[in-house]
Amino acid sequence: MAPSSAGDETTPEVIASPSSSSSSSSSSSALDVWKNRIIIPTLVAGIGGGGVGLISKHRKVHGVAKMSATYAANFAIVTGCYCGAREFVRVSRTGKPDDLFNSLIGGFGSGAILGRLQGGPVAAARYSVIFAVVGTTVDYAALKTKPLLRNFYNSLVGDSDKSQQWLKLPEWSPIQVLDEEALAAKRAREEQIYRSVRNLKKEET
Repeated sequence: MAPSSAGDETTPEVIASPSSSSSSSSSSSALDVWKNRIIIPTLVAGIGGGGVGLISKHRKVHGVAKMSATYAANFAIVTGCYCGAREFVRVSRTGKPDDLFNSLIGGFGSGAILGRLQGGPVAAARYSVIFAVVGTTVDYAALKTKPLLRNFYNSLVGDSDKSQQWLKLPEWSPIQVLDEEALAAKRAREEQIYRSVRNLKKEET
């Protein structure tokens, strides 16, 4: 066999391993879970807590800013602990996100921890029951209202264009969003009216 020359160097092909693609997809899904099921609920709870602080009866004594910040921090801490515990239970059980058993266990655990830090064993027992009941109830209500909100959104939003969505107004509204075909028909009607008016003026003169 003839020896291969030094100039005949072949560049090795780089083949992406399937493990890298799977790891990137798993990391992106984990980020989505953190964002949708932990970070966003925590931020919403913090905003709601700030609103509660604005109308609190203690705002006149301690100040509106201080009470809003206190309520916002408390609501965000409670919601973040509960959502984090719920997701930890879901990952440990390899369960589905809509499994209410995760909410029950996560609420019981997060309530026990926060209650123990707040007021000892008695508070731990009380807070564990409260967190489990309230958290499971809220998640159940969210599961039931999510399809209704999606149907309501789809009824309001039309897809006349695939790339752009328009808000559908009631038929009795004087303001309507017209597509290209409706605009062409409107222009044709306006031109016909203009010609008829012009012909009447010519006949009168």
